[in-house]
Amino acid sequence: MANRIKAYYDETVIPALVKKFNYKNKNQAPKLVKITINSGLGDVKDNSKSIQLAQEELKLISGQKPILTQAKKSVANFKIREGMNVGMKVTLRGTRMYEFFDKLISIALPRVRDFRGVPTKSFDGRGNYSMGIKEHLIFPEISYDQVEKIRGFDVSFTTTANTDEEARELLALLGMPFANK
Repeated sequence: MANRIKAYYDETVIPALVKKFNYKNKNQAPKLVKITINSGLGDVKDNSKSIQLAQEELKLISGQKPILTQAKKSVANFKIREGMNVGMKVTLRGTRMYEFFDKLISIALPRVRDFRGVPTKSFDGRGNYSMGIKEHLIFPEISYDQVEKIRGFDVSFTTTANTDEEARELLALLGMPFANK
């Protein structure tokens, strides 16, 4: 499954990018470096069973065990002390990255209700793209009956592109369904 996207990138996307942006060498064409999935656990506080369930769900979605992230500072208003588990993240590279990307664009995003494409305004100015997913139920690995709480998470695509235009073209050619091109 992942080899499908990688092969498509090598055979179709690179030549299209080289032609559009007039690169002198095919190695100048931008590529996807990593995908980072980040989820906050603000509601779980001290419930370790909830943390483990959320961690297991993110593991099913990404195919890799997430690491827990701790609070750097204590914030009294949020009842957070320094060192408490407040989130989890997964960094995908290589084969797992392409598998997740394929699953996201071909299976998960089409299952979103009233889906009209992902926003084009979420680029950071350096060729990276971030998007939020409101509910993790859109992934086929998650069984609706066994979900304790509907969670959302952020997905960041890191590319070697120098500009947002190059990154948008790369992701669009790979199959990212942008709202209004």
